[in-house]
This record gives sequence, C-alpha cells and structure tokens, in this order.
Amino acid sequence: MRTIVSGALGECVHVAGISNFHRLAESANWRTVFLGPAVSIEKILEAAHREKADLVGVSYRLTPDNGERLLAEFAEAADELRTSGVRFVFGGTPPVAERARKLGFFDACFDGTESPGQILVYLRGGKIVGQTEIDYPQTVIERIHWKSPFPLLRHHFGLPSIDATIQGIEEIAVSEVLDVISLGTDQDAQENYFHPERQNPRRRGAGGVPVRSAEDFLALYIASRLGNYPLLRTYSGTDDFIRLAEMFVETIHNAWAAIPIFWFNKMDGRGPWDLDGSIREHQKLMRWYGERSIPVEVNEPHHWGMRDAPDVLFVVAAYLSAYNARAFGVKDYIAQMMFNSPPGLTDAMDLAKMLAIIKMIESLAKPDFRIWRQTRTGLLSYPVDFDAARAHLAASVYLQMALHPHIVHVVGYTEADHAATAENVIESCKLARRSVENALGGPDMTQDERIQTRVAELTQEAAITLEAIRDLAPEGVADPLVDAPTLARAIQTGILDAPQLKNNPFGRGQIVTRIDGRGACIAIEPTTGSPLNERDRIANLTNLSLLTS
Repeated sequence: MRTIVSGALGECVHVAGISNFHRLAESANWRTVFLGPAVSIEKILEAAHREKADLVGVSYRLTPDNGERLLAEFAEAADELRTSGVRFVFGGTPPVAERARKLGFFDACFDGTESPGQILVYLRGGKIVGQTEIDYPQTVIERIHWKSPFPLLRHHFGLPSIDATIQGIEEIAVSEVLDVISLGTDQDAQENYFHPERQNPRRRGAGGVPVRSAEDFLALYIASRLGNYPLLRTYSGTDDFIRLAEMFVETIHNAWAAIPIFWFNKMDGRGPWDLDGSIREHQKLMRWYGERSIPVEVNEPHHWGMRDAPDVLFVVAAYLSAYNARAFGVKDYIAQMMFNSPPGLTDAMDLAKMLAIIKMIESLAKPDFRIWRQTRTGLLSYPVDFDAARAHLAASVYLQMALHPHIVHVVGYTEADHAATAENVIESCKLARRSVENALGGPDMTQDERIQTRVAELTQEAAITLEAIRDLAPEGVADPLVDAPTLARAIQTGILDAPQLKNNPFGRGQIVTRIDGRGACIAIEPTTGSPLNERDRIANLTNLSLLTS
C-alpha cells in the first residue's frame, strides 16, 4: 500500500480537513499516518523518512502572510525528499492555497472547493486536480467502482436548441459536478427520428433538444469531453428501437439503455406501437443491449406510481422489470427507484416500498446478472417555490442514501417550473452532493419497525399479484412473466391497473387508491373506502369476460 503522512504545520491546530482527506485516501487504498496539529517542519520530514512516505500532506489555515513564509521554509527543507520522488500536497483556506500554488513546490493544492470525487481522482490517479487530461472511467460500471463509496450523479439535460445544449453540456462538464448527462431529446427525435415525413416543425424542441442527425449527437458528445468527462446516455426512443440503439452507441457511447415494458406506445400516446407489439420490441431491445454487455435500466415502476397505482403494483412492476431484463440477457441491470411517486407517501412508507423491491429483485441476482441500485426524487413531487424545492431535493436525496445507491439520479429543483438550465443542473447537483456527503455514515433508517412491517406486507401481496399474472397464461406458455400476450392481458384485465388509466384503450382505470394513515398508497373498495388486499381485489376481477374468455 502507498503511504500518506500528513499534519497541520507550525502553529496551526486545524485538522478537520486532514481527517477528511485521510478518509478519502483510505477508501482509495492508501495507508495513512496522521501526525496531528501544530507539527514542526522537522517532525513532518522525520516521519516521512521513517514511514517511507509516497505522499506528504501539510495543512495551514491561519493568515496568508505567515503561511507563505512557513511554506517556503518547508519547501526548502523538503526539497531533497521531493527530488527522490516523494510528492507533496497542501490543504488550507483559499487565500493560503493561492500562496502555496505560487511556490511551485506542491503537486496539488486543495482549498476546500473541491468535491470528494475530484480529490479521489488525484488519490487514485496521481493527476493534478483540474487537468483536462484526467482519465475518468468511461463505462458506468467502472465509474461506479472508481467513485465508491460515493454514488454517481446523473441528471437530465436538453434545451430546445442544439447550440444552447452544446454550450450547457460544456458548462456542466467543466463544473465537474455530474458523472452522467442524460440527454433529454424532443418527442420527434424519440418517435420520428428516421421518419422526417412524420415530424412536425411546430413542435421542434418540445420536451428536449431537437437532434435530427448523427452529427448532432456527435457534437453533443464532443461537448462533454471536458472537465470530468461525464458519460452520456439518452432515451431509447418509441420506434425503430434497434436502429436508434446502433446510432446511440456509435455517437455518444450510450452509457446504458432505459427501456420500459408497457409504456411509450399507444397506451400513453408517446409512440406508434400497440401494447402487445411494444412489449415484444422492448424485449428485443433488452436482448440487443445484453448481447453487447451494455447495462440496461427498465424504467417501468415509476410510470405506475405517477399514475397513482398502489404501492404493491409499483413493486410488482419493479420485479417484472428485473425479471424480463434477466430473461433477455442483460448482464448489468440498473434498478431505478423513483421516490415520492405518488407524492403523498410518507418517507417511511416510501422507503419500505423500495426495500421491498430490493428484497424481491435480489433473489434474481446471479454472477451474470448483477444489480445496481439507482434512486431519484419524484418528478411530480416538487413544489413550485424554489426555496421549498431546494429543501425537498436535499431531503429526498438524504433519504435515498439509506438504500446505498450506486447512482443518484438528481432531478433538478426547477422541475415544477421549467426544464433545467446548465446553471440549474450544476446547483441541483451541488445540493445533492452535499446531502450524499452528510448521509454517508448516517443512521440506518431501514431498521424502523414500521418500515420492516410494511416490507413484509408488500412482498407477500406482490407474490399474490405475480401468481395471478402467471394464471392468465394459456397452457403451453413456458414463462408467463416474459410472455408478451400474457403481460398485455395483465393490463387489459385490470390485474395491473392505475386510476389514471381511466378511458385508456388498453387499461381499465377501475382501481381506486388512496394514501392511508401510515402514508402508504393502497387500493380501496370504491363504495366503502375499506382497504382492499390483492387477493380480494383480484377476486373481484374474476367475473370479467376478459379473464374467462
């Protein structure tokens, strides 16, 4: 192991920064030797010789003039060690760090404005913080391992013009606050990219950046080759799925795919496919990415939650997502868990729902099917007031950290008002990053008795729903949970249902839900308002013609 020797120099007694630096160093497999406050030049150099230090860190947080004189004296005394290959770093206040940089002696100077990720870059790669040639990992799994114990931060970004989006990506990359930029493309790019005749000029830029060529995607990717070299990914589209996937991989090196099972088709008005056909196409797309060992996220469960489906169906959808990903050859599965969906859930019940998901899908894990946890704040949960929205973002991310996510999908605090600008993205990521840092080492909220009771309840109820879906399959279907006609029928019969599917050409919209006294979203009997468990709810469907035909 490489060794770091650090201490506060001269009369300085402030060592909190050194302690934080050592914690990061230990996570990067350094051996650390802490010398404490107010250490003389001689003692620091003696320890460096004795411990065979590879790196020596000194800190000074008092007046800049005194610091400059002391650091110059230290540099002169330590020059022999530096010549022999030992590296030196400095940490202090911005004014003192500025003087330290001018000496030209220190390999890196930290002034407290750096993120933990930037410091880890230095500790793991030996590169000076801020150099543009820093070699950040360029696959999501490598980057997860590299940044641990901190999760990757991801944020959507896409403005109504190519030029504005390019400029924004450059600003975000240079800020080094974000690991993954998810390109938000407009509806015509998602649905009609290969069909110019179907595009409507009047809705150009509606909902995202209006990419219309491979050159547009390449320009966006080139804009990201700055700062911390963030990964790029984008929507999978709603038609021509494989052709789009091929272009995404060739142009932006798509970090991972996000594929639904039941959505982005005629059922929600966002694509040309019918329900049965889109399920088949989405499964083919999972297989395509799986064959290329590109991770896949199945962004399914929150679409039910945002339509006020009960928590148990949110959990069922999450299980079906992981189950289908595994069945169609995905090797690295990113399990997305959107909190606050629907918005009225209490934190305890929200956390219980996510823990139920993890408990159920972890049973599917195996050496060639690895599960990575991704959390996010609910799209519909943000208040319009920006001060309240900032607080909501910070609190939500802190709660999400109870799941030890590998990726935190930051949803900008401006969500209820407007699509995030580059400035909004950067600010939101800084808020999220601080919540992450505060949460590491925090209390274990998952052990709350109310939460564990609800986890058991949800997993038991979800098993009943999944069995009902299996029972829909005709004789001879090998695996009903991946059979497109059976899955489509689960919606058509109302086994999978949500209040906002009312008058939908495929769904029933007959289920009634409410937030109960615990803060959980449950199905209720419409006339009495009494809680309705899954066995009784599904039993009430058995006389429907679709179920018995």
